[in-house]
Amino acid sequence: MITVESGSLRPEIAESWRRVTEAGLAPDTKLDRVPHRDFDRHGKLVRSTAAVLDDVVHELQDTSLSLVLTDRDSRIIDTRYTDRKVGSAIESIGVVPGNAYAEDITGTNAIATPRETRRGLLVHGEEHFLEALKKFSCYGLPIVHPVTRRFEGVLDITGVMPRANPLFVPLVRYAVRDIERRLLESSSRADKLLLAAFQNAAKQRSGAVVMIDDDLVLTNPAAVDLLQAADHAVLRTIAPDVADAPSGRRLVRRLRLASGRVVKLEAHRIEGTSGTMFHISPSPQRGQEPTARRKLGSETLSFSVDAELVGLRDTRSPVLISGEPGSGRSHAVRVVAGDNPVAFLDAGQVASIGEGEWGALLDDLAATHDGVVAVEEIQLLPAPLCVRLGSLLARSAARLVLTSVPRDDLDPHVATLAASCVCGVELPPLRRRHQELPRLVHALVREHLPDASVRFAPSALAALAARQWPGNLRELSMVVRHTLETHSTGDITVADLPETYRSPTQRRPLTPLEQAEHDTIVAALRATAGNKRQAAEHLGIGRTTLYRRIRELKITV
Repeated sequence: MITVESGSLRPEIAESWRRVTEAGLAPDTKLDRVPHRDFDRHGKLVRSTAAVLDDVVHELQDTSLSLVLTDRDSRIIDTRYTDRKVGSAIESIGVVPGNAYAEDITGTNAIATPRETRRGLLVHGEEHFLEALKKFSCYGLPIVHPVTRRFEGVLDITGVMPRANPLFVPLVRYAVRDIERRLLESSSRADKLLLAAFQNAAKQRSGAVVMIDDDLVLTNPAAVDLLQAADHAVLRTIAPDVADAPSGRRLVRRLRLASGRVVKLEAHRIEGTSGTMFHISPSPQRGQEPTARRKLGSETLSFSVDAELVGLRDTRSPVLISGEPGSGRSHAVRVVAGDNPVAFLDAGQVASIGEGEWGALLDDLAATHDGVVAVEEIQLLPAPLCVRLGSLLARSAARLVLTSVPRDDLDPHVATLAASCVCGVELPPLRRRHQELPRLVHALVREHLPDASVRFAPSALAALAARQWPGNLRELSMVVRHTLETHSTGDITVADLPETYRSPTQRRPLTPLEQAEHDTIVAALRATAGNKRQAAEHLGIGRTTLYRRIRELKITV
């Protein structure tokens, strides 16, 4: 069996296996958790690819292969196949329009992994992480807008076979090139609709108006005065939520800007385009935002959770703060404590000092500490200490605040202790807080370099927002600190981020895999004495595809 430890995996496959393992997947994970969402079946990407996919399927009519098209969120928006048998096979693994085939749910594959790496990827059967996918082989290539260089989606070709045909690559590359050309041709027509919609909205609205599309941003003077660059990055993360709303529906929410000001945000999709219109006005609740909260460093908490934690300061009930490692649990304890002193006792110390001494420290702090006693990582406590701590919850002189991993991950004896806490707050993981990422980065910059004149550019923020962040806020803090060590003034762009956190802006003209394709074609031509018809049959592709690839690779035999 292939394993990451065996060193038998190609580097790009091994790295993907590590990511999905960290996300909690196991090889026997079932594909029954793939989320399904409605999507615009007449969107720009669908319209730009329909004719291309028709042509490719026609060219593959004598094969048993499927084509899968996804959008920028790994949501499947079109599928094509050359016969019903292969269609049934891919549907059995959840490859149907509307399903979001993300890597943290479906593992390593040529639909999801190219979205994470922004690179083309060939995946042979055994290189899939999930057992359910190992009978398939596939190749997927990102689709990038030719003007904005923005990632649009992935085109994948899949077959039921142990090893992928190396000529999957030239076929998909040609199709993607054609799709990107069509995106370029259609963008000018859509721009006219977007401009008209923006001009109409700007005339009717007195507040800030922003129109955002893939390759176009329009703002009125009020928006220029109100918004910072980081706010534009946040609006881009909200746009997909607007696209998912039913036709004609508006998204309304409160939003805290990079300046700290709270505003009311209204957004809707512009019919006939992929653009989103934002109307921004002062929030009627802005006066309820206490300025004292910023002094507590609560910028690293989510907006709603921050308010919930502050609201617990006036109670004496024990509190459980749960969340993934690195999600800010210790910081949340300090927010709950307010101005009261905090004494931390880590359950991880039990193994080194023993249950008796640790229990004595707990009893002493509960009886004598004038403030908050934070018992951290309670999931590490043995059953006797859980009982001991549970008995203190109601009679402790000090206020007790406990921290743990998410409740669903607690063993039964710890879950019983957690249930004894009347008040509980679960901190969201960073991957669910992409809209807050610009604010979080700004807060971390001030924490690491309070007097620095440095700014993360929108491109860098967008690259960071695309990450899954298994290490949550702790990981983000390390990335920000590392970046500031090498770039402490001016704008920080994608190129200034640690290498593994950059989104590639372009593909190399010739990769080792492409070189292998070149050699495969040459070998086939030599084996058939230069007969291109026989060589195409040997490779399992159409002659048109072979001729095209010979020209592109400048093959002469």
